[in-house]
Amino acid sequence: MLGWEFPPFISGGLGTACYGLTKAMDEMGVHVTFVLPKMVDGQYATHVNLLDTTCTRRSVAPSFKVGELKNVEFRTIESPLEPYGTPEAYQQRIEETIRQKKLAHGTASESLPVTGSDYGSDMHNEVHRYAALCVELAKNEQFDIVHAHDWMTYPAGIAVATITGRPLVIHVHSTEFDRSGEHVNQMIYDIERQGMQRADKIIAVSHFTRSIIISRYGICGDKVEVVHNGVEQNGAAELTLADTGIRSDEKIVLFLGRITMQKGPEYFLYAAKKVLEVMSNVKFVMAGSGDMMHRAIELAAELGIGNKVLFTGFLRGQDVQKIYKMADLYVMPSVSEPFGIAPLEALGNDVPVIISKQSGVSEVLIHALKVDFWDVDEIANKIVAVLKYPPLQMTLKHHGNFEVRRLRWKDSAEKCARIYEETLVAV
Repeated sequence: MLGWEFPPFISGGLGTACYGLTKAMDEMGVHVTFVLPKMVDGQYATHVNLLDTTCTRRSVAPSFKVGELKNVEFRTIESPLEPYGTPEAYQQRIEETIRQKKLAHGTASESLPVTGSDYGSDMHNEVHRYAALCVELAKNEQFDIVHAHDWMTYPAGIAVATITGRPLVIHVHSTEFDRSGEHVNQMIYDIERQGMQRADKIIAVSHFTRSIIISRYGICGDKVEVVHNGVEQNGAAELTLADTGIRSDEKIVLFLGRITMQKGPEYFLYAAKKVLEVMSNVKFVMAGSGDMMHRAIELAAELGIGNKVLFTGFLRGQDVQKIYKMADLYVMPSVSEPFGIAPLEALGNDVPVIISKQSGVSEVLIHALKVDFWDVDEIANKIVAVLKYPPLQMTLKHHGNFEVRRLRWKDSAEKCARIYEETLVAV
């Protein structure tokens, strides 16, 4: 498996999905070697067996601990690949990485050749450098099939499959059309299309995404299978409203996700404005970060609701659980959402949800209120209905929580394993 993020260091749903899938496969006895383009700090890696690609023997690197996954091994490649990054942000990341490395070792050190070419002069070069390193790593591994997650790993998947003669499965968690709308980055689109054309089989996280793969990338439908995501059942986190500025008598409406065009943060704020015109005891919490963060803050101020909107920044781990436990309602107004794991997490924490019809998760949830992302009047009406009418809130909460228990990573993993078997027979 080739991926580019894994808990606890995640930027979005991809890392969560990779964790859930590999954990379920581990329980099935499927052996997975998971390749990551960055080193994970050992103090956070108690649940996996992490091996550095610089290790010459199959031994655990001294700073890491063996944890609960018995059939999953991790290989890490030093690379500044940035999840959900733009080419511009990515270049800044490279320059900062080089600067920090020079400061740490001294700019005069001749033993540390740190140049732009070491990391790739741009995102395109880095993706292909990662692919070349994956090929070298694969030469010493035993495996039957290559499974590549999202576009940054497609060139690596193609290269490894070509060199080893193994079949290639690519897993589409999102497309460039989801992330950028009609103004796609041509380089990323080309990489995605090449990966889809070269793959022996394509796994889409929803029928919504499958339709985009077929219509936008010209891929034959027979090649594309849908495997919906699951949800990890987590324990309860302690609840506290301390230091949030939220009164105990105020209702909390939550937006949790990347604050980017794809997630529709502006529609959340426009709806918030309309809700506050009829209800005053409501606070809107925006948990996450992204390239629209500053614009969202400015928009809240322009709408005159700045004192009613709380921006938490990016949350992970127990902080995510705490914010779910505080919330009375979760809203996901995504413009184009391939799946959307957050609503499942919300329901798992007894929080009713409103989701956009333009999302893959709307295919698997019945007890959720569904709206068009652009219809801020309807979003506002549904928010008010849930907050004002406890019977509706309780119905959505209880039935939704029961419903989400059916969506298990075990089922997703079994479907993936079946696809592996069919692909191996076919080739």
